[in-house]
Amino acid sequence: MLASFTLALQFLTRLPLNLNITLSDQRAGHSVLFFPLVGLLIGAILTLVSSQLPEQSLALNAAIILTAWVLLTGGLHLDGLADCSDAWAGGLADRERSLAIMKDPAAGPIAVIILILLLLLKWTALQSLLQQQQVLVPLLLAPLLGRLSILILMLSTPYIRKNGLGSAMQQQLPRQAAKLIIFFSLTLFLWLTNTYTLIAALSCIFFIRYLALQRLQGITGDVYGASVEIVETVVLISLALTYG
Repeated sequence: MLASFTLALQFLTRLPLNLNITLSDQRAGHSVLFFPLVGLLIGAILTLVSSQLPEQSLALNAAIILTAWVLLTGGLHLDGLADCSDAWAGGLADRERSLAIMKDPAAGPIAVIILILLLLLKWTALQSLLQQQQVLVPLLLAPLLGRLSILILMLSTPYIRKNGLGSAMQQQLPRQAAKLIIFFSLTLFLWLTNTYTLIAALSCIFFIRYLALQRLQGITGDVYGASVEIVETVVLISLALTYG
């Protein structure tokens, strides 16, 4: 299981891990079980960064935290959101055209606009949470729930790129263990936050699922990434409004 946890860290972060882990379909599938834990680790690092910042400039502190957040993940999920944005805008409701656009590494103007808006929302929510001195729980739980969304989508939605790593992950994912992790993660989230934020986040996940099924008849790795970013943002905004 340590190998699977290490793979999860390598998949989802840019932490300098110099461990030579042999990749197999089974290990890839088991690594998904650790995605929420990796999210919690990311949150712990962000809270540590936050605790070391002076209190003079909330706007600058929020920008530093957000920058650390992006650097920790290497912009992986932002890239997925950008690809989905271009596909939904330029795909013209056509499945094959949308999938082709998602494979294109170039980012169009719609992708840039969506990324700017999402980062602006995160930055503003972080600034509000810092002002309210309520940043600890949101920083811990937003990355956790964002990555938990991958488990939820993986269990509930077919993966459409049959030869990709995501397909192997879904096929080899221990489903019962994943359901238990989802249950305990949601229970922890509800215990530390509130019902409204949980409902908002889950509604967001299942709306993303609905859109993916409508346009693509399934899910892709880019949709997973978009879900992580959008859910994180929804959690931050909801908690900022709740504490405010």
